[in-house]
Amino acid sequence: MMNKNKKAPELEPIPKSIMNIAWILVLGAVMPLLDSTMVNIAIKHLSNDFSIGLDLIQWVITGYVLSMAISVPLAGWMVQRFNGKWLMIGANLLFLTTSIASGFSWSIHSLIIFRIVQGASAGFIMTLVTTLCVEIAGRDRMGRLMSTIGIPTVLGPILGPVIGAVIVQFLSWRYIFFVNIPIGILAITLMILKLPDFTPANRKVKFDFIGIFLLGASSAALIYGITKAAKNATFNNNVTIGFVVAGAAVLTIYMIYAAIKKEQAILPLHLFKLKNFSAVMVGLFLAGIATNGPMLLLPLFFQNIKGFSVLGAGLILIPQGIGTLIARPLIGRLTDKLGARNVVLASLTLAIVGTFPFVFFGRASSLIVVSISLFIRGIGIGGITIPMMTDAYTGMVKQEIAQASVGTRLMQNIGGAFGSAVLATVVSLSIQGKVPTAPLMTTAYHNGFMLALVLSLLLLIPTLFLTNKKAKK
Repeated sequence: MMNKNKKAPELEPIPKSIMNIAWILVLGAVMPLLDSTMVNIAIKHLSNDFSIGLDLIQWVITGYVLSMAISVPLAGWMVQRFNGKWLMIGANLLFLTTSIASGFSWSIHSLIIFRIVQGASAGFIMTLVTTLCVEIAGRDRMGRLMSTIGIPTVLGPILGPVIGAVIVQFLSWRYIFFVNIPIGILAITLMILKLPDFTPANRKVKFDFIGIFLLGASSAALIYGITKAAKNATFNNNVTIGFVVAGAAVLTIYMIYAAIKKEQAILPLHLFKLKNFSAVMVGLFLAGIATNGPMLLLPLFFQNIKGFSVLGAGLILIPQGIGTLIARPLIGRLTDKLGARNVVLASLTLAIVGTFPFVFFGRASSLIVVSISLFIRGIGIGGITIPMMTDAYTGMVKQEIAQASVGTRLMQNIGGAFGSAVLATVVSLSIQGKVPTAPLMTTAYHNGFMLALVLSLLLLIPTLFLTNKKAKK
């Protein structure tokens, strides 16, 4: 007979040597995450400086995002074949070099080219950080370590717009790229001196050119089609329909190809036989819309409805970031102890509670109440993605980790793009062809937040299929 009073074993502390490695890898991810959010702030200034319309300027962002998506499958193959330490150093060196080059751009075309290369190196960095951290973590401390590597994803959206707004206001858009120099030099130096060699999982793995091309092309087509929908404020346009259909068709071809190649494919289909991995892939896509989508709406809501400046909108979002930062260490421990399911369920509930008031907030709403809602929302969203990402690797052997990282990173990219586009389109459609009065604008944002809430409830379904360690005891 089991002793009901017997406590669950306490988690062993993570060795300092492993935490140091994780922090060095995290430092390498700071540049791309800060950079992507800061550049968004500078778009209008770039347009004025180069005397170019927003259509061409948008490629400074679009080229970066597409290049990042295409490079993920390639990074997944290379980390199986080569030493992860030197891949990470090379990717950071390339990102730093193209950051400096972007700052010295002499024309819009040179800036777009540098940003495309920068995006490719960012895709490598983000895929490598996840893969290498999972390798050193081990099963019992994966949640806590994944919480650590998730910190830049929290700080990027919080600090990026604030730092970007200050730089653009008092200096020049060029310093948005130059700010990467001290971070990059420190990260690369520490990687050379302190990172251990990462033994490749499979040196003999063949270069899956067809698989890498199909996955990269599919994700790029989907993301490009979706971003065009957001720009045109409708999904009913030929460009969006054409690219989304093409992306879905290429993805179908990849699935047929992967079924033939089996374990040799860059993202093998047998991984989807793991219930938790399939649930994570669906969950990450929905989380991109339900949790990341409002990240686009919130700054616009504060600027267009509350009348804040860009800097003011960035500052008012700080409570959300604080909530997420406070939640992160606890989320990691609970995920390692209980499994992902209960942690995500509790976090999703808090995210819904924190987002719900925005369906009713208006120009006169109290900033104290708004800040409390953002703080609760921050705690909630801090515990959704990380436990799911952690659970994606449950039950996998070493050579499958890099392959799974390709899937999770692509799904995050596509889900995030969908999130921004879907909610932006809903808001735009609510005011299309009408006089944009304050009540109408407020209602439009309420519609966007309501859709995010509905999709958050839908996210409950894949969450139920995540790992529940407590139930196994």
